[in-house]
Amino acid sequence: MDSILKRLATSGMAFQASSLLAGLLALFTLPLYTRSLTAAEFGYAETLLTIVILTSILLRAGMGEAFIRHWHEVDGVEAKRHLTRTTTGFVLITSTLALIAGLVFAEPLSHLLLGTSDATLMSAGVFGIWAFTNLEMAYALLRISSRHRAYLIASSSNVLLTVSITVLLVVFLDKGARGYVLGNYIASSVVLVGLWAFVLREHIGIPRGTVLLGPLLRYGAPTIPADAAVFLLNVIDRAYLLRADSAAAAGLYSVAVKLATAVIILVRAFQLAWPPLAYSIVDDQRAQQVYSRVTTAYMIVSSLLVAGFTLLGAWLVRLLTAPDFFSAHTALPWLALGWALYGLYLVLVTIAGRAKVTVRTLPAAAAGLVVNVGLLIWLVPTLGVVGAAISLCAAYVAMLIVLYFLTRNVFTVPFEWSRIVPLVLIVTLFSVGGNILLPGSGAGGFALRALVFAAILPAVVAARVVTLDELKVLWEAIPRRGEAASA
Repeated sequence: MDSILKRLATSGMAFQASSLLAGLLALFTLPLYTRSLTAAEFGYAETLLTIVILTSILLRAGMGEAFIRHWHEVDGVEAKRHLTRTTTGFVLITSTLALIAGLVFAEPLSHLLLGTSDATLMSAGVFGIWAFTNLEMAYALLRISSRHRAYLIASSSNVLLTVSITVLLVVFLDKGARGYVLGNYIASSVVLVGLWAFVLREHIGIPRGTVLLGPLLRYGAPTIPADAAVFLLNVIDRAYLLRADSAAAAGLYSVAVKLATAVIILVRAFQLAWPPLAYSIVDDQRAQQVYSRVTTAYMIVSSLLVAGFTLLGAWLVRLLTAPDFFSAHTALPWLALGWALYGLYLVLVTIAGRAKVTVRTLPAAAAGLVVNVGLLIWLVPTLGVVGAAISLCAAYVAMLIVLYFLTRNVFTVPFEWSRIVPLVLIVTLFSVGGNILLPGSGAGGFALRALVFAAILPAVVAARVVTLDELKVLWEAIPRRGEAASA
């Protein structure tokens, strides 16, 4: 079991090392962006970036998920090459057709999606859809084939290029929201072409025949509505704030999302590393044990991060943003919690994928979407960005409940409830209690809250939620310098 945690942590670190780099660079760039862009410009740009990802989910048609699931069932180099060419070729065709259509209808799309007339901004987003969609498929191929070093180089290069180009366009050339969007996707297209030309050349192209396309679509297509509905949770909140409140509110909310970086990096690493590992375990009994243990380990780490944002988030916002963005800290704890809940949802999605009942993720995603929309309408008029963040958390809770009951009989995982329940109670007591009772500003308030945060882990150990030996295993599972890249 310890080796499983080590593999998961090593893969996750390799796949998210670029995000750690991006998080460090954000310490310098977010203050620049929040001083160079108005809250409204930031809101338009971030809303468009989320639309890019949502559209990419539709264009990929579940091919990424199907590709990863079928990889372990295909034998031989030539068969695997045929699988990769089928998936990448399909996505290249769909994304290119979308690029052409999007450029033609950029003006009306701008009115429809952003509520403003800016065909240039919309065209930048449409170009981003093409670059992002194909780069995601290239990254999926690197992940499933365990080419950690190539992934690390490509993703880190993407981050460095993105930051350099975006700072140039936004800060020095004053290109506003257009520069912010273009900076993200010019870099992605450069990295994509580099991967196609020098790393994945044999795996890119249109295959002869479409025999594999049917099985891939039958597995992947049912995931499209569910994946789209799940991601809509990240689009609707900002889009609703943009229309029902203001572009400035959407900008504040987007800043809070960016500041929840530590939780987002953890969840993204888990999302990238967990499915390939989970599906590679052939024995069902061992898989059940691994799924249970990994879920507990994930909850321990993610709950500590959420507690940190709850207790100390206000100081983080003041450190990294311009004064006009300080109020974003009110939404930060809820957004950190929402992302942590999404990681748990991924565990249940993997269970459905293992049992090949991916269609069952749709009712859960639909339930979350309904809850989110209903609460947005109810809470945003009175609570603003906080209401949007609370709506997101409630949506993920609804999704977890529905998907748990839909999957518990197709593949039973003995979750460690005797640990999970006290963990949640202890973290909630310390973080929420400290947030309510302790000062929210000043050096004294920071010191007191930091002490409360530091006391959470000893309390969890004292309650026997986790032992010191298990904490040692978790600590040793974290890849040291060079391990992730060389794995």
